[in-house]
Amino acid sequence: MTSRRRTQDPGGEPVNAGKSRPVAAKAAAIDAAQARPLTWKAVVKRALAVAVAGASIYLVLPKLAAVLGAWPRLSTLNPAWFSVCLAAELASFTCNFALQRLALRTKAWFPVVTAGLTGNAVTDSLPGGSAAGAAVQFHMLTTAGFDTDTAVGGLTAFSLLEVGGLLALPIVALPAILAGVPVSRGLIHTALLGIAAFVLYAVFGVIVLRTDWPLATVGRLAQRVWNRVTRGHRQPVTGLDKRLLADRDTIRGVLGKNWRQAVVLTVGRLGFDYGCLLAALRATGAEPQPSVVLLAYAAAGIIALLPVTPGGLGIVEASLSGLLILAGVRAGYAVLATLAYRIASYWLPLLTGPAAYLLFRRRYGRPVPRRATPGKSDPTP
Repeated sequence: MTSRRRTQDPGGEPVNAGKSRPVAAKAAAIDAAQARPLTWKAVVKRALAVAVAGASIYLVLPKLAAVLGAWPRLSTLNPAWFSVCLAAELASFTCNFALQRLALRTKAWFPVVTAGLTGNAVTDSLPGGSAAGAAVQFHMLTTAGFDTDTAVGGLTAFSLLEVGGLLALPIVALPAILAGVPVSRGLIHTALLGIAAFVLYAVFGVIVLRTDWPLATVGRLAQRVWNRVTRGHRQPVTGLDKRLLADRDTIRGVLGKNWRQAVVLTVGRLGFDYGCLLAALRATGAEPQPSVVLLAYAAAGIIALLPVTPGGLGIVEASLSGLLILAGVRAGYAVLATLAYRIASYWLPLLTGPAAYLLFRRRYGRPVPRRATPGKSDPTP
């Protein structure tokens, strides 16, 4: 069992001493997700979330039905390449859990993996389920022996890395995308283009964690564009550059000297997931256009972050299959490759969640709810 301790930053102070804004926000979200009893406002919000999810799935239902209806054709996939698809996604999840271990500053695998799989299953089975998934993961981690500050700080740093990584991917992939237009075709060119993009991504990650000006410049530019587009309709956004730097500092404070490993693992998590999609395409015999495949992958990953449907169900299938068709993949192959990719990246991890929870309970017992906000901890049983 992981011993109870306070995570220390490089200066020797607890990571969450005087919680930073992102950590405090994460703690508040976890506390809100586990609040009992339900208030009428919470009921209304959840009902609205379910209604929005249902409407969204209805709008993309034809494409979702087409993807799910392709399951009998899974037998036509090349078995070797489909095995590579599954292995690549397994490697992606391994990087994912290794990154969580870094954020939590622990060498233990069992509590991190079981809590991560269970939280992922909750997130991917509920509309807007990220807060509920984080709350379940937090309960399991504290039950396994992590103190509340360590758990909240680690989950905050990991979620910021996850979201920031996906949002940054289209930016750093742009040079590789432009270099890949549009003469080269085939899986080898697509893979090489992806490798080039992820190398640029790693370099970009190092620069962002080490220096202020790139992130501050992006923040000011995004703020200027947003305020110009919404002029007269919304209150102007201010201080976006400072908020981005605060989020970056939270990540750097939690990771400490392990930030280089975090960059490598973040690249590996996305790179292997991209490799899973490529292997799924190869299993169908498709020969896609490299630049658009990379763009399709980046767009689908960002869409999956939107808390509209559980795990982006329906929306990811519709967008990814449509973009693969634009990449030069035949419609039948695009639908089948999307199904194979989603089986590896969505359905199988979702189904492993209950088994992970049962294994966790066998070792640690039933997870005990605790407040995430310092000073409001529930009594330790």
